[in-house]
Amino acid sequence: MTSKERFTRAMDRVYVACIVLSGGALVVITLIIPVGVFMRYAMNSPLSWPEPAAVCLIVMFSFIGGAAVYRANGHIAVEALLNAVSPPVRRFMLWGVNASMGLTAAFMLVYGVHLCQVTWFQTVAEFPGLRQSFVYMPIPVGGLLTLLFLFERMWVGEPARDSVMFSDQPAELD
Repeated sequence: MTSKERFTRAMDRVYVACIVLSGGALVVITLIIPVGVFMRYAMNSPLSWPEPAAVCLIVMFSFIGGAAVYRANGHIAVEALLNAVSPPVRRFMLWGVNASMGLTAAFMLVYGVHLCQVTWFQTVAEFPGLRQSFVYMPIPVGGLLTLLFLFERMWVGEPARDSVMFSDQPAELD
């Protein structure tokens, strides 16, 4: 097995971990928000924790899931514009997209780490044992993951059709 194949398989595992984490966060958000609404309006006994917990989880969902979306090429793209230009212009435009993603991911990584350092000694009011930096940790982690997926795209190319990323395609209906 070549180093490119090993790296791609590792990125497949990282991709699955991103999907599991972000999907799990979305499921938990979906469960705790109705609990908060029920307790506030039906039981007239509001809970203080569902909303801040949902905010923490939505940060994880957004940045970790966003990295997976980038690898899956499921992000917003203007395909009509790419298809309307000549192949050399298309390659240049795709290079620009990858460069922009690299800059964005590097910004998330560098300034996300800085944000975590600055908020290290702050705690979340509703969860006194939880450091505020933990809430922001998905920002630099998402930046790092996006850089890894970008590196994979630039070094290896798009993931092969037999990648785990394509294992959930809809079946043909008769």
